[in-house]
Amino acid sequence: MIRITPIRVIGADGEQVGVIETAQALKMAESAGMDLVEISPEARPPVCKIMDYGKFKYEQSKSSKSKSAGKASELKEVRLGRSVKIDPHDVQIRVNQSRRFLVDGHKVVITQKFRGREMAHRELGINRLREIAEQLADVSKLESPPRWNGPQASITLAPDKPKIEAFKRAEAKKKAAEAAQASRLAAEASRMNAEGAAGARAAAPQAPAADSLPATPTTPTTPTTPTTPTTPATPTTAAPATTGPTPGMDGAAGQAAGAAARGAAAGAS
Repeated sequence: MIRITPIRVIGADGEQVGVIETAQALKMAESAGMDLVEISPEARPPVCKIMDYGKFKYEQSKSSKSKSAGKASELKEVRLGRSVKIDPHDVQIRVNQSRRFLVDGHKVVITQKFRGREMAHRELGINRLREIAEQLADVSKLESPPRWNGPQASITLAPDKPKIEAFKRAEAKKKAAEAAQASRLAAEASRMNAEGAAGARAAAPQAPAADSLPATPTTPTTPTTPTTPTTPATPTTAAPATTGPTPGMDGAAGQAAGAAARGAAAGAS
């Protein structure tokens, strides 16, 4: 809301309305179906314009984006070295660096310096710059051909948006294929490891399970025969030798009995 009055007013078509009261300027903007926008608040009196505020904001945003895009695009310099004697690997590093700059939307100037007697072989540097331009042709277009500037030659390349978009799509497709290939190799390696482990387990001797072992036959125990206690032998008492005749016997019979008794006694002893 504009609080200061009076203000300098500019009409919708850019004409100078002059210094008038703020309330009057607001009525003019309302009758035109527009807004009263303060465009120079620091001026005395402040400057306001009758306009479509939505359109004004859109134009501001568009201008800001244009400035940002212009600022983002820069001229990048890539130097091949202080001499034409540079290793091919180092040249490839510069080519890759230039490609990144171009893909990011920057122009690239590639320079090749010469020293002393190398100036007699300037065609070497020119040919090298042309070869680099050919390698980068998939993302760039030639803006300035090889040219001399003192003891160095240079070439300028600009990003080619259609080529860069195609390059990005190809790179994305390539990365997706590489990721899929890596996933397949990992799965194959995992499968082979699992099969190897299973084979090792199958080849290893296995201890039989307890319930699969054959039962050990039990030897029957012979019952112990009870020992019958031995009856002690009854000592035999030898009959006393009878030397005389047994009473009641007659003489001959008594003698015979006595002789038998003595024989038995002698046998017992």
